[in-house]
Amino acid sequence: MTTTTPDVPVGQPHIGNIDLNKAEKAHKMLTNRWASAAAVVIAVFWTIPTVGLLISSFRPQADVQGNGWWNFFVHPHVTLDNYKAVLRSSDVNLATYFVNSLVITIPAVIIPITIATMAAYAFAWMKFPGRDILFVAIFALQIVPIQVTMIPLLKLYVSPPFGIPQLAGGDAPGGGFYTIWLSHSIFALPLAIYLLHNFMKEIPAELIEAARVDGAGHVRIFTRIMLPLMAPAIAAFAIFQFLWVWNDLLVALVFGGGSLEISPLTVRLAELSGTRGQDWHLLAAGAFVSLIVPLVVFLAGQRYFVRGLLSGSVKG
Repeated sequence: MTTTTPDVPVGQPHIGNIDLNKAEKAHKMLTNRWASAAAVVIAVFWTIPTVGLLISSFRPQADVQGNGWWNFFVHPHVTLDNYKAVLRSSDVNLATYFVNSLVITIPAVIIPITIATMAAYAFAWMKFPGRDILFVAIFALQIVPIQVTMIPLLKLYVSPPFGIPQLAGGDAPGGGFYTIWLSHSIFALPLAIYLLHNFMKEIPAELIEAARVDGAGHVRIFTRIMLPLMAPAIAAFAIFQFLWVWNDLLVALVFGGGSLEISPLTVRLAELSGTRGQDWHLLAAGAFVSLIVPLVVFLAGQRYFVRGLLSGSVKG
């Protein structure tokens, strides 16, 4: 039996069935002046709300309550009182909630990554009964909305034989944070396992076979080979998970038991506007205070992601 290949004009570069000339045309269409102008316009419109919030955080309370932020360009009045009230006032006290956010976010990132890396390795390179069915079940868990699982999970925490009646407070395990850690980890695990498994599956099998020939077991292959090569995938998921947990409000409210002692920064920010919505100037300043840590994490993690992607490539 003979096979035929698609006719390719003489002198036209191609790789398999990929026409490089068409790829170059598509690249030119996406990088021409009109495409660049459209990207700039979208970026400007995307940034306008953030600029308005930033300007409002520096405007006096009377100006914020009296007119829109765009009036700043007509009557520019700048003050630091909003940030002083947010950072120094005993009534606002963002420092405690800031620490709570760190205490919640760091374990909620480490726990799912630790479990997901080991589970992804097992699904990718270990053979056991029911592996494919279990992996499909984990993948299907991503479809279930978080809001649907909150009440059953909350009942599981507080009902026997697994539950602990005292949900929050200093006497509960982890000082009351344990339910938030577990909840964020449970919600993140299906996506983490799926992403890390797909990344790990792309690693050449020859590399694993060579390690086995040298006498390496699963533990050594996982720690010495897989973890260094998985650095870009782990870094990418860590960034997304950190941003998700840091900006979360719903999970912290539901599984924190309503205790202000373990509430994150988002809970206090939601209350900064006041009972009658009269303190929007404080909300704007508080929002930018809470933005500092995610911004630093994103920038630092982005650089690490690029380094990990380059160093984790397999050379032939």
